Amino acid sequence: METRIGVVGIVVEDLENSSMVNAVLHDFAEIIVGRMGIPYRGKGISVISLIVDGTTDQISAMTGKLGKIAGVTVKSAMTKK
Repeated sequence: METRIGVVGIVVEDLENSSMVNAVLHDFAEIIVGRMGIPYRGKGISVISLIVDGTTDQISAMTGKLGKIAGVTVKSAMTKK
C-alpha cells in the first residue's frame, strides 16, 4: 500500500495524560520520521509536532487513538500522493 508523508500537531492540555500520548506514539513508532515536543510551562500545556510517513490507515489509526485521550487535541495534514 502506498504511504503518504504528513505533519501531525498534538496539544496536550491535561499533562497527567502525557504517558498515554507517549504510549500511542510508541505503538506507531514505525511511521514517525521525526518528533519535536515543547513544554509550554507558562500555559501548563505541551505541544508535539510529528513528521509521519505511513499509509492513510496507519496515520488515521494513530490520530484517532490520540484524539480519544482526554485533554488532547490532534490535527494533521497529509500529502495528496
